[in-house]
Amino acid sequence: MAAVVAATALKGRGARNARVLRGILAGATANKASHNRTRALQSHSSPEGKEEPEPLSPELEYIPRKRGKNPMKAVGLAWYSLYTRTWLGYLFYRQQLRRARNRYPKGHSKTQPRLFNGVKVLPIPVLSDNYSYLIIDTQAQLAVAVDPSDPRAVQASIEKEGVTLVAILCTHKHWDHSGGNRDLSRRHRDCRVYGSPQDSIPYLTHPLCHQDVVSVGRLQIRALATPGHTQGHLVYLLDGEPYKGPSCLFSGDLLFLSGCGRTFEGNAETMLSSLDTVLGLGDDTLLWPGHEYAEENLGFAGVVEPENLARERKMQWVQRQRLERKGTCPSTLGEERSYNPFLRTHCLALQEALGPGPGPTGDDDYSRAQLLEELRRLKDMHKSK
Repeated sequence: MAAVVAATALKGRGARNARVLRGILAGATANKASHNRTRALQSHSSPEGKEEPEPLSPELEYIPRKRGKNPMKAVGLAWYSLYTRTWLGYLFYRQQLRRARNRYPKGHSKTQPRLFNGVKVLPIPVLSDNYSYLIIDTQAQLAVAVDPSDPRAVQASIEKEGVTLVAILCTHKHWDHSGGNRDLSRRHRDCRVYGSPQDSIPYLTHPLCHQDVVSVGRLQIRALATPGHTQGHLVYLLDGEPYKGPSCLFSGDLLFLSGCGRTFEGNAETMLSSLDTVLGLGDDTLLWPGHEYAEENLGFAGVVEPENLARERKMQWVQRQRLERKGTCPSTLGEERSYNPFLRTHCLALQEALGPGPGPTGDDDYSRAQLLEELRRLKDMHKSK
Protein backbone atom coordinates (compact mmCIF):
# COMPACT_ATOMS: atom_id res chain seq x y z
CA MET A 1 0.00 0.00 0.00
CA ALA A 2 2.79 2.42 0.88
CA ALA A 3 4.50 1.90 -2.45
CA VAL A 4 1.25 2.52 -4.36
CA VAL A 5 0.63 5.78 -2.52
CA ALA A 6 4.26 6.75 -3.11
CA ALA A 7 4.00 6.17 -6.83
CA THR A 8 0.79 8.19 -7.00
CA ALA A 9 2.47 11.10 -5.22
CA LEU A 10 5.51 11.00 -7.47
CA LYS A 11 4.05 10.63 -10.93
CA GLY A 12 0.54 9.24 -10.85
CA ARG A 13 1.51 6.07 -12.72
CA GLY A 14 0.05 3.49 -10.31
CA ALA A 15 1.41 0.01 -9.69
CA ARG A 16 4.06 0.12 -12.43
CA ASN A 17 5.93 2.98 -10.77
CA ALA A 18 5.39 1.37 -7.39
CA ARG A 19 7.38 -1.64 -8.60
CA VAL A 20 10.09 0.66 -9.91
CA LEU A 21 10.34 2.49 -6.60
CA ARG A 22 10.42 -0.74 -4.61
CA GLY A 23 13.32 -1.92 -6.76
CA ILE A 24 15.20 1.31 -6.14
CA LEU A 25 14.66 1.07 -2.39
CA ALA A 26 15.76 -2.57 -2.31
CA GLY A 27 18.88 -1.92 -4.35
CA ALA A 28 19.85 1.22 -2.47
CA THR A 29 20.58 -0.62 0.76
CA ALA A 30 22.97 -3.07 -0.90
CA ASN A 31 24.78 -0.56 -3.07
CA LYS A 32 27.45 0.89 -0.77
CA ALA A 33 29.36 2.27 -3.73
CA SER A 34 26.69 4.96 -4.13
CA HIS A 35 27.43 6.47 -0.70
CA ASN A 36 29.71 9.24 -1.96
CA ARG A 37 27.31 10.04 -4.78
CA THR A 38 24.51 10.26 -2.25
CA ARG A 39 26.26 13.04 -0.34
CA ALA A 40 26.91 15.00 -3.51
CA LEU A 41 23.32 14.76 -4.66
CA GLN A 42 21.89 15.65 -1.28
CA SER A 43 23.76 18.94 -1.36
CA HIS A 44 21.94 19.89 -4.57
CA SER A 45 18.43 18.43 -4.03
CA SER A 46 15.52 19.74 -2.07
CA PRO A 47 13.89 18.45 0.86
CA GLU A 48 -2.42 21.07 -11.03
CA GLY A 49 -36.19 30.56 -15.62
CA LYS A 50 -32.81 28.85 -14.55
CA GLU A 51 -32.18 25.22 -15.44
CA GLU A 52 -30.95 22.73 -12.87
CA PRO A 53 -27.27 21.83 -13.31
CA GLU A 54 -26.39 18.41 -14.71
CA PRO A 55 -25.61 15.84 -12.00
CA LEU A 56 -22.15 14.40 -11.62
CA SER A 57 -21.29 11.14 -13.30
CA PRO A 58 -22.03 8.15 -11.01
CA GLU A 59 -18.32 7.27 -11.08
CA LEU A 60 -17.61 10.50 -9.17
CA GLU A 61 -19.77 9.79 -6.17
CA TYR A 62 -19.27 12.43 -3.51
CA ILE A 63 -17.37 11.11 -0.49
CA PRO A 64 -17.21 13.74 2.26
CA ARG A 65 -14.07 14.21 4.31
CA LYS A 66 -13.00 16.58 7.04
CA ARG A 67 -12.45 20.10 5.76
CA GLY A 68 -8.91 21.46 5.92
CA LYS A 69 -7.16 18.08 5.89
CA ASN A 70 -4.35 17.51 3.44
CA PRO A 71 -5.71 15.14 0.75
CA MET A 72 -2.45 13.16 0.80
CA LYS A 73 -2.17 10.47 3.45
CA ALA A 74 0.67 10.64 5.96
CA VAL A 75 2.58 7.87 4.23
CA GLY A 76 2.10 9.73 0.93
CA LEU A 77 3.70 12.81 2.44
CA ALA A 78 6.61 10.67 3.63
CA TRP A 79 7.20 9.33 0.12
CA TYR A 80 6.86 12.80 -1.35
CA SER A 81 9.55 13.98 1.04
CA LEU A 82 11.83 11.14 -0.07
CA TYR A 83 11.29 12.11 -3.71
CA THR A 84 11.97 15.80 -3.24
CA ARG A 85 14.61 15.81 -0.50
CA THR A 86 16.82 12.75 -0.94
CA TRP A 87 18.90 11.00 -3.56
CA LEU A 88 16.22 8.29 -3.86
CA GLY A 89 14.07 10.77 -5.77
CA TYR A 90 16.94 11.46 -8.13
CA LEU A 91 17.49 7.73 -8.74
CA PHE A 92 13.77 7.31 -9.42
CA TYR A 93 13.93 10.16 -11.96
CA ARG A 94 16.99 8.63 -13.66
CA GLN A 95 15.22 5.29 -14.03
CA GLN A 96 12.13 6.97 -15.47
CA LEU A 97 14.38 8.89 -17.86
CA ARG A 98 15.99 5.69 -19.14
CA ARG A 99 12.62 4.02 -19.60
CA ALA A 100 11.20 7.00 -21.50
CA ARG A 101 14.24 7.23 -23.81
CA ASN A 102 13.84 3.55 -24.69
CA ARG A 103 10.09 3.78 -25.21
CA TYR A 104 10.05 7.15 -27.02
CA PRO A 105 13.39 7.54 -28.82
CA LYS A 106 11.96 10.50 -30.78
CA GLY A 107 9.84 11.90 -27.94
CA HIS A 108 6.34 11.10 -26.73
CA SER A 109 4.71 13.63 -29.10
CA LYS A 110 5.34 15.39 -32.40
CA THR A 111 5.70 19.11 -31.81
CA GLN A 112 5.94 22.22 -33.96
CA PRO A 113 7.89 25.39 -33.07
CA ARG A 114 6.25 28.81 -33.18
CA LEU A 115 8.13 31.71 -34.77
CA PHE A 116 7.27 35.34 -34.02
CA ASN A 117 9.33 38.10 -35.65
CA GLY A 118 12.73 36.74 -34.64
CA VAL A 119 11.65 34.84 -31.53
CA LYS A 120 11.14 31.08 -31.65
CA VAL A 121 9.46 28.87 -29.06
CA LEU A 122 10.42 25.22 -29.45
CA PRO A 123 8.60 22.56 -27.38
CA ILE A 124 10.73 19.50 -26.59
CA PRO A 125 8.86 16.31 -25.56
CA VAL A 126 10.72 14.60 -22.72
CA LEU A 127 10.14 11.71 -20.31
CA SER A 128 6.70 10.11 -20.79
CA ASP A 129 4.56 13.27 -20.94
CA ASN A 130 6.68 16.29 -19.93
CA TYR A 131 7.55 19.29 -22.08
CA SER A 132 10.75 21.28 -21.92
CA TYR A 133 11.12 24.41 -24.03
CA LEU A 134 13.76 26.43 -25.83
CA ILE A 135 13.02 30.15 -26.20
CA ILE A 136 15.31 31.51 -28.90
CA ASP A 137 16.30 34.99 -30.02
CA THR A 138 16.97 34.01 -33.63
CA GLN A 139 18.87 37.22 -34.41
CA ALA A 140 21.35 36.90 -31.55
CA GLN A 141 21.27 33.06 -31.68
CA LEU A 142 20.79 32.95 -27.89
CA ALA A 143 18.56 30.44 -26.15
CA VAL A 144 16.81 30.01 -22.81
CA ALA A 145 15.74 26.54 -21.68
CA VAL A 146 12.63 26.04 -19.53
CA ASP A 147 12.54 22.94 -17.28
CA PRO A 148 15.17 20.92 -19.17
CA SER A 149 14.54 17.57 -17.50
CA ASP A 150 16.22 15.48 -20.23
CA PRO A 151 19.58 17.14 -20.91
CA ARG A 152 20.27 14.88 -23.89
CA ALA A 153 17.09 15.89 -25.71
CA VAL A 154 17.56 19.57 -24.90
CA GLN A 155 21.20 19.51 -26.00
CA ALA A 156 20.22 17.87 -29.30
CA SER A 157 17.78 20.73 -29.95
CA ILE A 158 20.41 23.33 -29.02
CA GLU A 159 22.84 21.82 -31.52
CA LYS A 160 20.19 21.49 -34.24
CA GLU A 161 19.20 25.14 -33.84
CA GLY A 162 22.83 26.28 -33.70
CA VAL A 163 22.26 28.50 -30.66
CA THR A 164 24.09 29.28 -27.42
CA LEU A 165 22.36 28.34 -24.17
CA VAL A 166 22.73 31.22 -21.73
CA ALA A 167 19.97 30.57 -19.17
CA ILE A 168 17.85 27.84 -17.63
CA LEU A 169 14.49 28.82 -16.15
CA CYS A 170 13.25 26.26 -13.65
CA THR A 171 9.60 26.42 -12.57
CA HIS A 172 10.09 24.16 -9.54
CA LYS A 173 12.32 21.58 -7.89
CA HIS A 174 10.69 18.31 -8.95
CA TRP A 175 13.17 16.16 -10.83
CA ASP A 176 10.97 15.81 -13.92
CA HIS A 177 11.46 19.58 -14.35
CA SER A 178 14.91 20.20 -12.89
CA GLY A 179 16.79 16.96 -13.55
CA GLY A 180 18.84 18.30 -16.47
CA ASN A 181 20.18 21.38 -14.69
CA ARG A 182 23.44 19.75 -13.66
CA ASP A 183 24.49 18.33 -17.04
CA LEU A 184 23.51 21.38 -19.07
CA SER A 185 25.08 23.91 -16.69
CA ARG A 186 28.31 21.92 -16.73
CA ARG A 187 28.35 21.68 -20.53
CA HIS A 188 27.49 25.38 -20.98
CA ARG A 189 29.80 27.08 -18.47
CA ASP A 190 28.30 30.56 -18.86
CA CYS A 191 24.73 29.33 -18.48
CA ARG A 192 22.82 30.74 -15.49
CA VAL A 193 20.22 28.68 -13.63
CA TYR A 194 17.21 30.68 -12.44
CA GLY A 195 14.47 29.68 -10.01
CA SER A 196 12.96 30.33 -6.63
CA PRO A 197 15.28 30.20 -3.60
CA GLN A 198 12.34 28.75 -1.64
CA ASP A 199 12.31 25.63 -3.81
CA SER A 200 15.90 24.32 -3.53
CA ILE A 201 16.36 24.20 -7.30
CA PRO A 202 19.31 21.92 -8.19
CA TYR A 203 22.38 23.95 -9.27
CA LEU A 204 20.58 27.26 -8.81
CA THR A 205 22.88 30.23 -9.51
CA HIS A 206 20.47 33.17 -9.80
CA PRO A 207 17.51 33.25 -7.36
CA LEU A 208 14.35 35.00 -8.55
CA CYS A 209 11.49 36.68 -6.73
CA HIS A 210 8.00 37.64 -7.88
CA GLN A 211 8.08 40.11 -10.82
CA ASP A 212 11.84 39.76 -11.42
CA VAL A 213 12.76 40.02 -15.11
CA VAL A 214 15.36 37.95 -16.97
CA SER A 215 16.70 39.65 -20.12
CA VAL A 216 18.37 37.67 -22.90
CA GLY A 217 18.79 39.51 -26.21
CA ARG A 218 15.28 40.59 -27.23
CA LEU A 219 13.72 38.23 -24.70
CA GLN A 220 12.14 39.83 -21.66
CA ILE A 221 10.90 37.10 -19.31
CA ARG A 222 9.10 37.89 -16.06
CA ALA A 223 8.95 35.47 -13.13
CA LEU A 224 5.61 35.23 -11.32
CA ALA A 225 5.36 33.53 -7.93
CA THR A 226 2.64 30.87 -8.05
CA PRO A 227 2.99 28.68 -4.94
CA GLY A 228 0.75 25.70 -4.26
CA HIS A 229 2.15 22.80 -6.24
CA THR A 230 5.41 23.57 -4.45
CA GLN A 231 6.20 26.38 -2.04
CA GLY A 232 8.44 28.20 -4.50
CA HIS A 233 6.75 27.40 -7.81
CA LEU A 234 7.31 30.08 -10.48
CA VAL A 235 5.78 30.58 -13.89
CA TYR A 236 7.55 32.57 -16.62
CA LEU A 237 5.90 35.16 -18.85
CA LEU A 238 7.67 36.04 -22.10
CA ASP A 239 6.67 39.61 -22.95
CA GLY A 240 5.38 39.83 -26.52
CA GLU A 241 5.83 43.59 -26.89
CA PRO A 242 9.56 43.62 -27.85
CA TYR A 243 8.90 41.32 -30.83
CA LYS A 244 5.33 42.49 -31.56
CA GLY A 245 3.81 39.07 -30.95
CA PRO A 246 1.73 37.27 -28.35
CA SER A 247 3.03 36.89 -24.82
CA CYS A 248 3.86 33.32 -23.80
CA LEU A 249 3.26 31.74 -20.40
CA PHE A 250 5.45 28.80 -19.41
CA SER A 251 3.36 27.38 -16.62
CA GLY A 252 5.25 24.34 -15.32
CA ASP A 253 2.87 22.38 -13.09
CA LEU A 254 0.59 25.27 -12.18
CA LEU A 255 -1.66 25.18 -15.23
CA PHE A 256 -2.25 22.68 -18.03
CA LEU A 257 -4.61 22.59 -20.96
CA SER A 258 -7.95 22.22 -19.11
CA GLY A 259 -6.24 21.36 -15.83
CA CYS A 260 -4.05 22.46 -12.94
CA GLY A 261 -1.37 20.87 -10.79
CA ARG A 262 -1.85 19.04 -7.52
CA THR A 263 -1.41 21.05 -4.34
CA PHE A 264 1.53 19.30 -2.71
CA GLU A 265 2.93 22.18 -0.64
CA GLY A 266 0.06 24.54 -0.05
CA ASN A 267 -3.69 24.65 0.31
CA ALA A 268 -6.66 25.51 -1.89
CA GLU A 269 -6.50 29.21 -0.98
CA THR A 270 -2.85 29.38 -2.04
CA MET A 271 -3.51 27.61 -5.34
CA LEU A 272 -6.55 29.80 -6.05
CA SER A 273 -4.44 32.92 -5.58
CA SER A 274 -1.82 31.54 -7.97
CA LEU A 275 -4.43 30.68 -10.60
CA ASP A 276 -5.91 34.17 -10.23
CA THR A 277 -2.45 35.57 -10.99
CA VAL A 278 -2.66 33.79 -14.36
CA LEU A 279 -6.27 34.88 -14.88
CA GLY A 280 -5.05 38.48 -14.76
CA LEU A 281 -3.07 37.98 -18.01
CA GLY A 282 -4.42 38.70 -21.48
CA ASP A 283 -6.68 36.30 -23.39
CA ASP A 284 -4.24 36.06 -26.31
CA THR A 285 -1.40 34.86 -24.05
CA LEU A 286 -0.15 31.48 -25.28
CA LEU A 287 -0.08 28.72 -22.68
CA TRP A 288 2.91 26.36 -22.80
CA PRO A 289 2.36 23.78 -20.02
CA GLY A 290 4.75 21.34 -18.39
CA HIS A 291 2.86 18.16 -19.38
CA GLU A 292 0.78 16.63 -22.16
CA TYR A 293 -2.40 16.04 -20.16
CA ALA A 294 -4.94 17.57 -22.56
CA GLU A 295 -7.12 14.58 -23.44
CA GLU A 296 -7.40 13.33 -19.87
CA ASN A 297 -8.10 16.82 -18.50
CA LEU A 298 -10.79 17.58 -21.08
CA GLY A 299 -12.42 14.25 -20.26
CA PHE A 300 -12.72 15.28 -16.64
CA ALA A 301 -13.97 18.75 -17.61
CA GLY A 302 -16.74 17.01 -19.55
CA VAL A 303 -17.86 15.22 -16.40
CA VAL A 304 -18.23 18.40 -14.33
CA GLU A 305 -19.50 20.64 -17.17
CA PRO A 306 -21.16 18.28 -19.69
CA GLU A 307 -22.94 21.09 -21.55
CA ASN A 308 -19.82 23.16 -22.22
CA LEU A 309 -19.64 23.43 -26.01
CA ALA A 310 -16.21 25.08 -25.99
CA ARG A 311 -14.84 22.03 -24.16
CA GLU A 312 -16.50 19.69 -26.65
CA ARG A 313 -14.97 21.47 -29.63
CA LYS A 314 -11.53 21.47 -28.02
CA MET A 315 -11.83 17.78 -27.14
CA GLN A 316 -12.59 16.87 -30.75
CA TRP A 317 -9.50 18.78 -31.90
CA VAL A 318 -7.30 17.25 -29.19
CA GLN A 319 -8.43 13.72 -30.03
CA ARG A 320 -7.52 14.26 -33.69
CA GLN A 321 -4.11 15.53 -32.62
CA ARG A 322 -3.44 12.64 -30.28
CA LEU A 323 -4.46 10.03 -32.86
CA GLU A 324 -1.40 11.19 -34.79
CA ARG A 325 0.67 11.62 -31.59
CA LYS A 326 0.81 15.37 -32.17
CA GLY A 327 1.27 17.72 -29.23
CA THR A 328 -1.60 19.95 -28.11
CA CYS A 329 0.28 23.04 -26.96
CA PRO A 330 -0.08 25.91 -27.01
CA SER A 331 -3.61 26.87 -26.14
CA THR A 332 -4.52 30.43 -25.17
CA LEU A 333 -5.66 31.78 -21.83
CA GLY A 334 -8.84 32.96 -23.53
CA GLU A 335 -9.58 29.36 -24.50
CA GLU A 336 -8.72 28.12 -21.03
CA ARG A 337 -11.21 30.50 -19.44
CA SER A 338 -13.95 28.92 -21.53
CA TYR A 339 -13.42 25.24 -20.63
CA ASN A 340 -10.80 24.78 -17.89
CA PRO A 341 -12.84 24.08 -14.72
CA PHE A 342 -9.96 25.10 -12.45
CA LEU A 343 -10.15 28.61 -13.91
CA ARG A 344 -13.95 28.70 -13.69
CA THR A 345 -14.58 28.57 -9.94
CA HIS A 346 -16.42 31.88 -10.30
CA CYS A 347 -18.98 30.31 -12.69
CA LEU A 348 -22.48 29.77 -11.34
CA ALA A 349 -22.99 26.40 -13.08
CA LEU A 350 -19.97 24.88 -11.37
CA GLN A 351 -20.83 26.44 -8.03
CA GLU A 352 -24.34 24.96 -8.17
CA ALA A 353 -23.16 21.53 -9.30
CA LEU A 354 -20.21 21.10 -6.93
CA GLY A 355 -19.89 24.04 -4.61
CA PRO A 356 -20.01 23.58 -0.84
CA GLY A 357 -21.79 26.94 -0.53
CA PRO A 358 -20.44 30.24 0.78
CA GLY A 359 -18.03 30.35 3.67
CA PRO A 360 -19.23 31.09 7.20
CA THR A 361 -18.63 34.81 6.65
CA GLY A 362 -20.02 34.87 3.13
CA ASP A 363 -16.50 35.43 1.74
CA ASP A 364 -16.56 34.71 -2.02
CA ASP A 365 -12.84 33.84 -2.15
CA TYR A 366 -13.36 31.28 0.59
CA SER A 367 -16.19 29.56 -1.30
CA ARG A 368 -14.16 29.56 -4.54
CA ALA A 369 -11.28 27.93 -2.68
CA GLN A 370 -13.63 25.23 -1.39
CA LEU A 371 -14.84 24.61 -4.93
CA LEU A 372 -11.27 24.39 -6.21
CA GLU A 373 -10.42 21.89 -3.49
CA GLU A 374 -13.41 19.75 -4.43
CA LEU A 375 -12.53 19.91 -8.13
CA ARG A 376 -9.00 18.76 -7.36
CA ARG A 377 -10.27 15.88 -5.24
CA LEU A 378 -12.71 14.74 -7.92
CA LYS A 379 -10.01 15.02 -10.57
CA ASP A 380 -7.72 12.74 -8.54
CA MET A 381 -10.56 10.20 -8.25
CA HIS A 382 -11.27 10.47 -11.96
CA LYS A 383 -7.61 9.81 -12.81
CA SER A 384 -7.46 6.75 -10.59
CA LYS A 385 -10.41 5.05 -12.30
